[in-house]
Amino acid sequence: MNLLIKLRYTGIAAGLLASTTFGAMSAMVAPAQAADPPAVISDEASAALGRMGKTLMAPQFSFRSRSMRAYAGPNGELLHIVHATKTVVRRPDRLLVEVTGDDGSTKMIYDGKTLVVYGVTQKQYASIPVSGNIDAMLNVAETRLEADFPLADLLTDNPQKSVLSGITSGGQVGMATIDGVPCRHFFFVQSPDLDLELWLEDNEQSLPRRVFVTYRSLPGHPTFLAELSDWDLAIHPADADFVFQPPAGVTKVELTAKAGAIPAAK
Repeated sequence: MNLLIKLRYTGIAAGLLASTTFGAMSAMVAPAQAADPPAVISDEASAALGRMGKTLMAPQFSFRSRSMRAYAGPNGELLHIVHATKTVVRRPDRLLVEVTGDDGSTKMIYDGKTLVVYGVTQKQYASIPVSGNIDAMLNVAETRLEADFPLADLLTDNPQKSVLSGITSGGQVGMATIDGVPCRHFFFVQSPDLDLELWLEDNEQSLPRRVFVTYRSLPGHPTFLAELSDWDLAIHPADADFVFQPPAGVTKVELTAKAGAIPAAK
């Protein structure tokens, strides 16, 4: 799937959620071409990603992430922005993302019928009708809102396939301990676009604990780093957790219907 590789900070609605994005989650790999070349992946990497994929296909889970991401400044300089995110998933069609960062706070809520993007800092929100699973919603969000959802590959129906899409080679390069947990350190290449480093717990769950991406094809070779923690596979979110009730003083902004462009506030 690999929906989101764009190193941009796009407002969800121009004039509505200006300077607010979902940059706390980053794409791990670029979209596959029409026909991906055969991947050369080590048995260790394939097995670990298989365990990760099986774990993340759980009916529900939540996790937190803290990310630092590079983006191009007005004069072409590489600047950095930091976000902290909590993500709650209930398959097949419920998602809650809460982002707090240098550019304010934003929430995204999907209840299987409607996608809501709420600019907490701006006290404004937008919504669009969407039906289908989380994969379908992410596709609509990217097309309609040009929203950026890094780490989206972990939320798809097939996380292992999504992470490996477009990858041409990769394998284990070492071990590391992250927050006291032994992790396998993997390095993957998607020629000629990017390098992906992925740290997975060295156990049967193989939960991802760190992601580092280098965009080799972009000027300055910008990077994205995310630390993932507080994984909870026993969570049982209720329907009400995915329903948006506008707080007092919050206004709604309608979006234009033009696909493939940044939606403008009416």
